[in-house]
Amino acid sequence: MTSLAQRSQIVVLIDQAVTAGARQDRACQTICLSLRTLQRWRSAPALGDGRPGRCQVPKNRLGEMERQRLLALANSQEFGHLAPSQIVPILADRGQYVASESTFYRVLRAANQLTHRGAQRPAHARSKPRALSASAPNQLFSWDITYLPTRVTGMYFYLYLFMDVFSRKIVGWQVYDTESSELASAVMRDICERDNIAPNQVVLHSDNGSPMKGATMLATLHALGVAPSFSRPAVSNDNPYSESLFKTLKYWPTYPRRAFEGLTTARA
Repeated sequence: MTSLAQRSQIVVLIDQAVTAGARQDRACQTICLSLRTLQRWRSAPALGDGRPGRCQVPKNRLGEMERQRLLALANSQEFGHLAPSQIVPILADRGQYVASESTFYRVLRAANQLTHRGAQRPAHARSKPRALSASAPNQLFSWDITYLPTRVTGMYFYLYLFMDVFSRKIVGWQVYDTESSELASAVMRDICERDNIAPNQVVLHSDNGSPMKGATMLATLHALGVAPSFSRPAVSNDNPYSESLFKTLKYWPTYPRRAFEGLTTARA
């Protein structure tokens, strides 16, 4: 509905547009108003909207005593740590009905009690990470570790793979029989020495694995002047470069279909 004040303002604006040389029908069309409505507003400027407003109260609305009972139940020792989505089914199993789940939420919100009620850690919204980009080689590296199967079930070799995001060049790799930040730092140190990487030149991106965030690896990066960058926790697609490279590697036609016999075979 359009209030009387809004109507008066619209009529004044249309009159100003017509005075400035605009056509009245075009002015009305611009604000999605019909000429007939404009004529009606001008003929009875003090007459409000004749349509009846909907202001009825729902017949099943909770009374004050019922609301207090709901709040007391939600804050009781039995249910004080549970969310309404858990309280309502428990009461339903007992054959009790106090209010719907949405009503529980609405009453708690009105009483400023709609906070995290469970024992687990509340969820936090994680902002989108800063997008990393490279305009030349040796600016942004991505690395990860992938499993290589062996002849022994449950045992694996581990491929440490470092790539340049700009050129997609594999700048360093090694296969070991264990995962550790010490081995990863050794590979990274060899890369910097071989390619003459200067301090504060490269950003190294990885996920949140323990070899990536280990104390030895972080200390090595700090000594080399390499800035570490990590994916968001529990987000699997923040390091797509290495993941895509591993997919290409393992689906390449010449990739071995059988398990590796030893480290020498895996490194060949």
